[in-house]
Amino acid sequence: MRKTFLASLVLVLTSSTAFAQTASGSPSDGKVKIGILNDQSGVYADFGGKSSVEAAKMAVEDFGGKVLGVPVEIVDADHQNKPDVASNIARQWYDTQQVDAIMDLTTSSVGLAVQALSKDKKRITINTGAATTDLTGKACTPYGFHWAYDTHALAVGTGGAMVKQGGDSWYFLTADYAFGYSLEQQTSDYVKANGGTILGSVRHPLSSQDFSSFLLQAQSSGAKVIGLANAGLDTANSIKQAAEFGIVQGGQKLAALLFTLAEVHGLGLEAAQGLTLTEGYYWNLDDQSRAFGKKFFAKTQKMPNMVHAGTYSAVTHYLKAVEKAGTDDADAVAKAMRELPVDDFFGRGGTVGANGRMIHDMYLLQVKKPDESKEPWDYFNVLATIPGKEAYLDPAKAGCELVK
Repeated sequence: MRKTFLASLVLVLTSSTAFAQTASGSPSDGKVKIGILNDQSGVYADFGGKSSVEAAKMAVEDFGGKVLGVPVEIVDADHQNKPDVASNIARQWYDTQQVDAIMDLTTSSVGLAVQALSKDKKRITINTGAATTDLTGKACTPYGFHWAYDTHALAVGTGGAMVKQGGDSWYFLTADYAFGYSLEQQTSDYVKANGGTILGSVRHPLSSQDFSSFLLQAQSSGAKVIGLANAGLDTANSIKQAAEFGIVQGGQKLAALLFTLAEVHGLGLEAAQGLTLTEGYYWNLDDQSRAFGKKFFAKTQKMPNMVHAGTYSAVTHYLKAVEKAGTDDADAVAKAMRELPVDDFFGRGGTVGANGRMIHDMYLLQVKKPDESKEPWDYFNVLATIPGKEAYLDPAKAGCELVK
């Protein structure tokens, strides 16, 4: 009788433990699965795209391929820069494929939509490709994190540099969605706070092919600086078509507010030379950065930009948090993510604020002239390091309800 009772007690305790593990969200399904959701065929395909997927796989490989004794799996999909498409993919991943976290999320409208859905589903999102500060401001969630950069950092970096160079009157050519609005607003606020004026703005559709009418409006404004509040191929095409109108030759300057190594490579040094931009990573910065860059190049035949490097960092930090928490339960992992320093070549001792913003240094860069480049992909001169506390909003002032 006593043996029967003890056996029953062991069974109950074992069952209770198993139930607790399932309820807490530990890897009871035998794996940890991360989704990389981004633009793989459109205007931002080089900005993040398949290269971000490769960066995520590299992070898993370097972590050892497992966490808490179970394998880590990467899945990916193209959201086509459409919030409804992205939300449907994310919902399917969560409901039928046991995806634990989604990352990259290029395009701010997509990032906001998937972050909101993930709050309801209690799953982690780490935005590395989206830019709007709303992600860790008014739209923040307990499970949402923002990693590589944001519109405030770009405004402080590129916007600040242009104002210091005498660019105190601005006209904006802005992508017509959440990212563009946020970038224009953040930069406008920074320009005005430093004594500059805003002469106007014009908005263009995402993935526009013809910028002539928009550029002519900007040219006729007489502004010293035309701020390109767009990204990817939209920025590259804006710069190419601005050259056709002789805008820079006429004395106005172009401020590429979100421009990365990938877009400089696509545009070429001849066309991009002299542009000032802000990134959170440059492969030729130091030995650590070069080591990652060369390993990435061996797999992709291109050097990484801050979105690719940021995705590697985000995946790594997430896995460290799962390991620290002892579970993939979103509440426990989110807590661990905020507690752990971001100790890698990208974050360099960065911290995660209560609002989910990862605070790390940014770099003000200038595109080299063709004869200054010493080797392939040697595109930038580093003008300044922008400390994280200057680059990013104080979490207490970001407008996030999670910050008391």
